[in-house]
Amino acid sequence: MSFQVSVLPSGRQFIVESNESILAAGIRQGIALPYGCKDGACGSCKCKKISGTVLHGSYQSKALSDDEKNQDFILTCSATAQSDLVLESRKVTNESSLPVKKMPMRVVGLEKKSHDVIVMKIQVPANDVMKFHAGQYIEILLRDGSRRSYSMANAPHTLEVTQPTVELHIRHMPGGKFTDSVFMSMKEKDVLRGEGPFGSFYLREDSSKPIVLLASGTGFAPIKALIEHMQHSGITRPATLYWGGRRPSDLYMDDWVQTKLAEMPNLKYIPVISNAEADDKWTGRVGFVHQAVLEDTPDLSGYQVYACGAPIVVESAKRDYFSKGSLPEEEFYADSFISAADK
Repeated sequence: MSFQVSVLPSGRQFIVESNESILAAGIRQGIALPYGCKDGACGSCKCKKISGTVLHGSYQSKALSDDEKNQDFILTCSATAQSDLVLESRKVTNESSLPVKKMPMRVVGLEKKSHDVIVMKIQVPANDVMKFHAGQYIEILLRDGSRRSYSMANAPHTLEVTQPTVELHIRHMPGGKFTDSVFMSMKEKDVLRGEGPFGSFYLREDSSKPIVLLASGTGFAPIKALIEHMQHSGITRPATLYWGGRRPSDLYMDDWVQTKLAEMPNLKYIPVISNAEADDKWTGRVGFVHQAVLEDTPDLSGYQVYACGAPIVVESAKRDYFSKGSLPEEEFYADSFISAADK
């Protein structure tokens, strides 16, 4: 059985089958619903149900609380339609999602940037180049059928070459099914399979508001793609990058950022370290990176925020920026890096 889903205020409509999630149906039909993990763990796909009936599958309470559920909020990644639906999601625009493709990928570069971060470059087919928005992610398909998600750290225009490559920033998770192989046995010319693009994290270019770019750890990857896109597209909105880590070595591409600062007068950079040791000789900002934003800009009502990284950082930023910083909820865009263990 199929049902119609209408999304306000955009007016987008699509058909959902009773045996598929609302999000899966939207992706399949090119409707740009907001989402992140697709597994009921991050809450990025949360929206208001105006009318109709849904049935929720499994999800985490941090993604959808009982109070929110009682107020008719739903997670489109875990909810299936039981009737025609009217939903409200102000992050849905008239822009269509880009086609999702499965493709072979060849490893062409492995560069260790810190003790636990490798920058991997993978070549994608030149005859059918994947289209994506800067900030989106791909899924690596493992042999046992499981998947691992990684943001693409380069902007789309960088694929306009004879041998297009996608850049991924891989943090080692000891015991990790994929990352152990990356750090211990993977070599150039190895072949992987991937699928993408996924995610609704990308720059909203219909705004002139100044931008806060908030990253923790390898959450820098999609932020790097946004910065490349802004530079290539001539976007001169003021943007400030806050990049946090436990120790200075966690800012594994600080030199790249310094180069961009010299090229982009609209870009500012505030590195923040939470657990510096004496040997680090760190003299910069200390503390929690999301709090540094509020210390510098207590009133975020006129800003857009793009936040990426550890779930605790993204969740804390969302909570504090809404409650203390007066950030409009529709101006917070996030990509929470949910690990397989988190799911």
